[in-house]
Amino acid sequence: MTYNIINKNCLDAFEDIKESIDLTFLDPPFNQQKKYAYHDDNMDEADYWQFMKDVCVNTFNLTNEGGAIYFMQREKNAEFVLRTLRESGWILQNVIIWRKKTSAVPVATKFGKQYQVIAYATKGKRAKTFHRLRIDPELPANYKHKRENGIYVTDVWNDIRELTSGFFAGEEAVRDADGARFHKQQSPIALLLRIILSSSNVGDMVFDPFAGTGTTSLVAHQIQRQSVAAEIDPKNAAHIEKRLSNIRDADLVGKYYKDYICTKDLSEIWGENLDEILIRKRDDNLQTKLF
Repeated sequence: MTYNIINKNCLDAFEDIKESIDLTFLDPPFNQQKKYAYHDDNMDEADYWQFMKDVCVNTFNLTNEGGAIYFMQREKNAEFVLRTLRESGWILQNVIIWRKKTSAVPVATKFGKQYQVIAYATKGKRAKTFHRLRIDPELPANYKHKRENGIYVTDVWNDIRELTSGFFAGEEAVRDADGARFHKQQSPIALLLRIILSSSNVGDMVFDPFAGTGTTSLVAHQIQRQSVAAEIDPKNAAHIEKRLSNIRDADLVGKYYKDYICTKDLSEIWGENLDEILIRKRDDNLQTKLF
């Protein structure tokens, strides 16, 4: 499948996108004073949300009828996310709670934070594509019997680990030559895999306006979706190209196939499995097994 990395501000990149979009993952900077080489993360609040609205409107205009957007943000900004989507023409379907495995440092005057919101919305009243994925997480302690065929994924996602800070992020975290995190806001492969499997088909076009480390394109490519991504930082854009042209073992999505094995027609939703092809390129004896 083809992928396109556009090294521009996302608003400028729209003029280069000739394809229609089926699914968008929108995970922008949260305007919380983080240091970015090519972005001001301390914008006036009104300017920031106008920026978000411009992105959502432009994305809406390029999206096929029934196409989807997943807009991730801080929990405190949920009302602004919903308003922005509504004013951009999108119709809300779910507010997903992505519950983190770890929590933020507690503060004295309010509860500690342990989740982010992901607003799932569509262009039109109904999604043109939605696959009801089934998973089989560990049984709660008070359950007596195992499930026969898993459970449907709900709007609370508490089984996907975030890439925590420092070296606790494991092998998946992209790092510089000195071992430092390349991008501290990297989204996990498991998160993008669930979104892309849920709301796209093989051959569909997936869009990421703030590509970062390119996880959206990485996952889309492996499960036979096309992708286009905008990334303003040339260092990041170059690294995305490198990440997709030589996929690391840590980035292979095949290890998650078994998590969705209870899903009807999973092989059709997943598409041709590129993991085994990539592994075989590295192992001439063809003895490496994926699962």
